[in-house]
Amino acid sequence: MMDLDWSSIPGALPFLWQGMSVTLEITVVAVVLGIVWGTLLALMRLSGAKPLAWFATAYVNLFRSIPLVMVLLWFFLLVPQLLESVLHLPPGSDTRLASAMTGFALFESAYYAEIIRAGIQSIPKGQMAAALALGMGHGQAMRLVVLPQALRNMLPLLLTQGIILFQDTSLVYVSALADFFGAAYKVGDRDGRLVELLLFSGAVYFFISFAASRLVARLGKKASV
Repeated sequence: MMDLDWSSIPGALPFLWQGMSVTLEITVVAVVLGIVWGTLLALMRLSGAKPLAWFATAYVNLFRSIPLVMVLLWFFLLVPQLLESVLHLPPGSDTRLASAMTGFALFESAYYAEIIRAGIQSIPKGQMAAALALGMGHGQAMRLVVLPQALRNMLPLLLTQGIILFQDTSLVYVSALADFFGAAYKVGDRDGRLVELLLFSGAVYFFISFAASRLVARLGKKASV
């Protein structure tokens, strides 16, 4: 520990901030898209249409049964070809960020779907019956009555899953994308200070995740009042 040299960190901060920007961008996009798609999956699992319920169940079970790093590798190999064919991008275009966002969003949506499904089922069935008795349609009652109450119950879990997603973004190293962890690793390897940069990146992840978890705990207490 006495031989650790932290002098390379100040000069690397601009490069590390660029990596953190990539990490935060992936996190925000994956959380938003994951919640939207996860909500649709949850509604399909709860619907009376068996084909939709079967599809949603198979989707959730599939993505919850395979490692995240494998999903990222799949999309790292498939998304570039898809984007080149659909958007007519030139071969060799850098689609690593789009691949990472797609992989994380589709993977996390399986977990969000289960959280949202549990939140919907936590609402008493009398709420839906009362809304239908007032003349609302099923979709309108779900959107205006059930989902707002369910969101309040599941908000802490949704935010906690977002923190886990933020931590998991370090796995984009499999596509050589320069996120925060990847940037720290490259700087440490370049300057011969790999241990110092990895310790620094771990401390940053811990500080952000711990602060976010405390904020989620406070929001959970307010929501429960």
